[in-house]
Amino acid sequence: MSQPATRFRRLATALPGVEAVTAETTRRFARHTHDQFGIGVIVRGAQGSASGRGPVEAGPGDVITVNPGEVHDGWPIGDAGRAWRMLYIDPPALAEAAADLLRSGDAEFHHPAATAPATAARFLAAFHSLTTQATTAGQATTAGPLAREERLTVLLADLLGGLLVPAGRPTIPPGIARARTAIDDDPAAAHDLAGLAALAETGRFQLIRSFTRATGFTPHAYVLERRVQLARRLITTGTPLAEAAAAAGFADQSHMTRHMTRRLGATPGVWAGKEV
Repeated sequence: MSQPATRFRRLATALPGVEAVTAETTRRFARHTHDQFGIGVIVRGAQGSASGRGPVEAGPGDVITVNPGEVHDGWPIGDAGRAWRMLYIDPPALAEAAADLLRSGDAEFHHPAATAPATAARFLAAFHSLTTQATTAGQATTAGPLAREERLTVLLADLLGGLLVPAGRPTIPPGIARARTAIDDDPAAAHDLAGLAALAETGRFQLIRSFTRATGFTPHAYVLERRVQLARRLITTGTPLAEAAAAAGFADQSHMTRHMTRRLGATPGVWAGKEV
């Protein structure tokens, strides 16, 4: 069976806490999450996804968003695949960039996809400004620090005006919250059902049911998801791939590659900036 056609690029940006990705792919993504706010624009083709805010379709020019920790997937609509540009913004960076507009943790994206031409245009301008410096190192650019920060701030103001709303805080049973926190605190540990059930003060079967209802993942799938996110953070900060795999709790580098590619659509080498 042929592999899905995929081309990913991870681009450094001129602002700390902001990561840029370009993608062209026919790949179907498994359920996964991100630790950051994500905002992007579909530039070609269309896709469907089951987001944490309901099923959605997005076509050319549509703005797409994802919240930190939101369980989502994605698939192409049609055989030609789709292409997008995406900015991933660390929650503290979002709060700092829009300190006069947003209190950290007080808002979330409401629309997983929206036809908003003005916002899409501002996003593409901000994306270009944030990535031009990295791709033309040593050359003069028209987008200086002031222009980059202005464009990102205007983009965030757009979002606050229509796409960001006060965050709804789902209630998670205290026992399940304790089990989830144990995984979050040390995803590389050898977690087992007995230990997690003990933390949750419940039986193993009830743990699986309640944990899945609260997080969208079984305990085992959640462990793998957190390991993928830990490995991605390590890799993007320069940790060698084999070391990142071990530190994140994977059996070896190929184990990490398999799960990272299935969830995020790109190999560890892409996140290290060594592949496209």
